[in-house]
Amino acid sequence: MPESSDPVGLFGKFNASFLMAITPEYRKIRSARTPGIPRRQHEKYRFAIEPKYTTVDDVKIRYADNGRLNAPTVLLLSPLPQSILCYDLIWKNLGEHFHLVALDLPGFGGSGGGVEYMNFPAQGDFLDKFIRIMDLHRTHILGPDVGMPAALHYVLNHEHDVASLILGDGPAISPSSNGSIINKMVNSAFWRLVFKLTDNQAFVEGAYRLAVVDYVPSNEEIADYLACYKGRIGTITRWFKDYPENLTTISPHLSSLGIPTQLFWGDLDQLLLVDNAERLHQLLPKNQLKVFRNCGHFSYQDRAKEFAQMVTDWVNYGYQHETSSST
Repeated sequence: MPESSDPVGLFGKFNASFLMAITPEYRKIRSARTPGIPRRQHEKYRFAIEPKYTTVDDVKIRYADNGRLNAPTVLLLSPLPQSILCYDLIWKNLGEHFHLVALDLPGFGGSGGGVEYMNFPAQGDFLDKFIRIMDLHRTHILGPDVGMPAALHYVLNHEHDVASLILGDGPAISPSSNGSIINKMVNSAFWRLVFKLTDNQAFVEGAYRLAVVDYVPSNEEIADYLACYKGRIGTITRWFKDYPENLTTISPHLSSLGIPTQLFWGDLDQLLLVDNAERLHQLLPKNQLKVFRNCGHFSYQDRAKEFAQMVTDWVNYGYQHETSSST
C-alpha cells in the first residue's frame, strides 16, 4: 500500500511533528527505536476482532465478544486515543484460553457519548451497568490508560463480582507523575485549545510517535482511531482538565483495595511515567508489578506476546497469590 494512502495525511503529520518538537520526551523514545523500523504497515490488514453495537442509556456502544462462554472472563477496556481494535494482536492468543469481552468506553473509541462521560465517576457507573447487562461474573478487568481509573472507580464504589484487576499505564495515584504533554493538557487552557484545533490526526499520529518503541500500526488501525475521534478532541480534553480532581475519588482509597491486581507499565512510558507503577506497587495490598523493558505507553502492542503471556499467567493462577512481587 503506497505512502500516499496513509490516512493521517501531510497536514496531520505536520501538526504531529510540531507537537513532538515541543515534547522533550520524544527524543528519548525515538532514540530507543530499532534503526530502520517503519512508521506504518502498508500491507492490507484484516482484524480478528469483530466489533458489535448495543445501546446503554440511549448511547450507542461498541464492543466485541469472542463467544467463548465456558472459560474465565476477561473484560478489556479501550485506551485513548485508540479503540478496542488495539487488542487485535493479543485477541486470538487470549481467546484460546478465555471468554473475551472488549468495550469502547462511552465517549471514547467507537462508542457514543460526550462531555458527560469525561470523568471517573461516570465511567465507573457506566461500567457497572455494562457488566450487569452483559451478565458477566467473576470478571478479570483489563484496563490500561483511561480504562484504569474507570475500573478502579467501579470496584471502589459498586457492589461487584470482580475476580481481579489488570491495570497499568494510566492515572490512579495522586499526585500523578505525568509526561510534559499530559501536563500541558491538564494545566493549560491554551494547550487544550491547540489540541482541539489540530484535531484527531495530530492527536493519533502524535500518540504513536510518543507511545511506542518498535510497534508499527497498520493504516487500517490508524483509520479506525481517526474515525473514532474526528471532531471529538475538544471534548476529550475535558477529561484531562478534570483528572487531577477526579484522582481524589480514587487515590485516597487505594490502600484498602482488597482485589488482587496485576500492575503493568512500560519502562519508557513518556505519558504516564513508570514512577506511578512503583508507587502503586508499594500502596496496593495485593498486587504484582510487571515492567516491560524497552517499552512505551502502549505496552499491549509494543510487547504483545509478553503482554498476552502476563495476562494468561495471571488469570490462570497468578491472581490467587496474595503476596506482592515485582518483575
